[in-house]
Amino acid sequence: MAKLGLIAGNGNLPVLFAQAATAQGIDLVTITVTPEAASDELNKIVDQSYQISVGQLKEIITTLQDEEVEEVVMLGKVTKELLFQGIELDQEFKMLLAQLEEKNDDAIMLAIVDRLAEAGIKVSDQTKFIEELFPQPGVLTDIEPESQILDDMKLGFKQAKEIGRLDIGQTVVVKDGAVMAVEAIEGTDQAILRGGKLGQGEVVVAKVSKPKQDQRFDIPTVGLETLENLIKVDAAGLVIEAGETFIVNQEEFIKRAEENEIPIVAIKNIKTS
Repeated sequence: MAKLGLIAGNGNLPVLFAQAATAQGIDLVTITVTPEAASDELNKIVDQSYQISVGQLKEIITTLQDEEVEEVVMLGKVTKELLFQGIELDQEFKMLLAQLEEKNDDAIMLAIVDRLAEAGIKVSDQTKFIEELFPQPGVLTDIEPESQILDDMKLGFKQAKEIGRLDIGQTVVVKDGAVMAVEAIEGTDQAILRGGKLGQGEVVVAKVSKPKQDQRFDIPTVGLETLENLIKVDAAGLVIEAGETFIVNQEEFIKRAEENEIPIVAIKNIKTS
């Protein structure tokens, strides 16, 4: 059986993927590209594991080729801010960036996908083996959102779609019909904390996929860390996109949300025009 590669960043998604893949007898070769990604839990699951900095693109490619990996999945959080904080980039990565007119998320990730393809390595959808992490439409908690909260959810959803269309981010924080924060390079968690502080509690957070989401990378994801930040800012609700946003540890996620009286709603895409 051909080997499958996993390029892993932070969070639990790589672990869940590795569990699902190895349960089907897949020979999994993992490259962790951040120090936090190289967890004992992940290393116990996979057949072969390497730790290579995300900036060392040539070494990543060479390692996959040496392992005869022809298909790879990229999962886990690797924030773009690393590129602006002194992380060491090899010549391969520098050349890739130099060829880009815009260095937004999609442009960088598509360039990496293309470079891997040139090396004979296909990047598959992040949904492979873990589609069950997508929620169905509806109110996911026992707590129903009040009408004003639901209005803010719909507004936040639409606004998040718009910033996704511009490839700025995937998360918006709103309160009483006003936008408190828009996610940019800092990521979802910091956007929640910033918006919560500005809104002084009772904010609504929306996280959605981009209108033309490439499922090979950057599928929006929420998990227990997201929820802890919602609790910190005394959030009044969370809306995500049904069938397009991963919920990690969904059972515990919903239970904790209910304990803290935070309604969670999954909505199908709302057209913005």
